[in-house]
Amino acid sequence: MPRPLHIHLVAICGTGMGALAVMLKSLGHRVTGSDENVYPPMSTVLSEQQIPVFKGFSASNLDPLPDLVVIGNAVSRGNPEAEAVLERKIRHASMPEALKSFFLWDRKPVVVAGTHGKTTTTAMLAWVLTEAGRDPSYIIGGVPIGWQTGARLGSGDLFILEGDEYDSAFFDKRAKFLHYLPDTVIINNIEFDHADIYDSLDEIVLSFRRLVNIIPGNGLLIGSADDEHVRVLASQACCAVHTMGASPDARWAARNVSVHPGGASFDLYERDKHISRLSIRQPGAHNIQNALAVVAAASRYGVSRLDIARGLETFPGVKRRLEVRGDVNGITVYDDFAHHPTAVKATLEGLREACPERRIWAVFEPRSATSIRRDFQEAYVAAFDNADRVLIAPVFLPEKAPDGNRFSVDELVEGLRGRGLKADAMASVEGIVTHLADHAAPGDRIVFMSNGGFGGIHDKTLDRLKSRHV
Repeated sequence: MPRPLHIHLVAICGTGMGALAVMLKSLGHRVTGSDENVYPPMSTVLSEQQIPVFKGFSASNLDPLPDLVVIGNAVSRGNPEAEAVLERKIRHASMPEALKSFFLWDRKPVVVAGTHGKTTTTAMLAWVLTEAGRDPSYIIGGVPIGWQTGARLGSGDLFILEGDEYDSAFFDKRAKFLHYLPDTVIINNIEFDHADIYDSLDEIVLSFRRLVNIIPGNGLLIGSADDEHVRVLASQACCAVHTMGASPDARWAARNVSVHPGGASFDLYERDKHISRLSIRQPGAHNIQNALAVVAAASRYGVSRLDIARGLETFPGVKRRLEVRGDVNGITVYDDFAHHPTAVKATLEGLREACPERRIWAVFEPRSATSIRRDFQEAYVAAFDNADRVLIAPVFLPEKAPDGNRFSVDELVEGLRGRGLKADAMASVEGIVTHLADHAAPGDRIVFMSNGGFGGIHDKTLDRLKSRHV
């Protein structure tokens, strides 16, 4: 067995980096890390795994010299540890490159990609395979509810990966998923996103084309039949293709869909042949498509229909994906990661279908690299139609958007009001909490949507609602 290495991770508290750290330690390596912002949940996970984390970046964190430094894609030139790595010529790698080198060559990677639904689909597939006794390895960009971490090194031959199209590191601008040696690829959809690294939809499509081009001839592409970009890529694939979705020619389809507060049920069809009736706990058409992708992937690896059905029915969901954070006097508070207008729309549509008679508050923070720009200024106007009340928080760190290309909260609110929605621009998290405490009523559903911590607004709101009813 090779000797244990000392591996240091720069920006270790990112979801993927923290997961990689845990898996590297499980191989017997000595793992250390550093980060500017060390806070739960990842700080807790690393502490429980007894992985030392330096608070702040410093060249001294690399003394004594590590055998390998893994540099996260949040790290830029000027970071003192990155500069020391280059100056001292310390062996280094990006996160996806390290993942490939240590874990993927002798396994069958299943890469879950697409603009939306990656985390839920990856978690759902990992759950189904785990419940079926396949003991897969997995790395998920979120934590399934009930699991301590979104990463695990299993004894099985399958490795389930959330395949991100974001770049790998400052020294490797390729999409992360191009490192992942795919045996099977799932692509749910392709839209424009990540305006900080992609200039156009064509550039994003090119990254996905490169991913499809490295699927081996004996591999499988599972793609949405409802997405025009995915269909074009599927037609160019050099491997078998399974389509899923609502299109009449989709190989895997859901029909006779029934939506209820606890999720959804549907009849599964393969090539127009009825297979079984399936149930999931997550509402929304997007989650049904996620489930179809999981059915196709699990079937490829020999999981029985009964085990697939049981796994889907028991999958509890993922933290921050329409996760119930609490209920006070009949007011339910949700946390959701939605930040792209398509994801915002899908989240609210799913909740509306599940709770048609309830008043829905949509509270949105423009925070992602794309949403703080004007790229989706108009698209957001139609994304909130299924909400009854909309509150828009201030743009998070607007100075990170280029001059002349900064998102306007006031324009969005004006557009929403023009569609007949009750919408307001809010000055602060505290103002939002106060407004909700003053106006939310029993039976209401409050959905906070942001790809960040949103200033702890979820707990602050729950605390104020509780104090209101003491």
